[in-house]
Amino acid sequence: MPRRARVVRRPVVPDARYGNRTIAKFINKVMKGGKRSVAETVVYDALDRVEKQTKRSPVDTFEQAFRNAAPMIEVKPRRVGGATYQVPVEIKGDRRCALAPRWILSSPPSRSGKSFAARLTAERLDPPPTTATTPTALDAVHSRP
Repeated sequence: MPRRARVVRRPVVPDARYGNRTIAKFINKVMKGGKRSVAETVVYDALDRVEKQTKRSPVDTFEQAFRNAAPMIEVKPRRVGGATYQVPVEIKGDRRCALAPRWILSSPPSRSGKSFAARLTAERLDPPPTTATTPTALDAVHSRP
């Protein structure tokens, strides 16, 4: 991180099938060991399953799940005197877009399912009050102690 100059952010190239930058970022988060084609297969398979089950556009469903998972505030420690307080702070857009896929991807490994795409589909389709773990993490952040 440079001290003086601003960091120049590289533009994200949209994904091949839907032309969506958010899906491209999500594919980059799913990717392990540089295996982009494997990550694309998993994400596109999950989106196809979502489209088949909901009869809606998979991009709209994905964007809605992404918005539902993105937190609005987070707590940061602030030291005042000798005590450390957890102070709620509003999150900027870039950080929100970084946390949402992280939270979405943290829950499918703990679910039961045959493939990662099936678990990812189930995580996206579950409404917030049911078994989806992403909204549970979101509620933990947004609740006041």
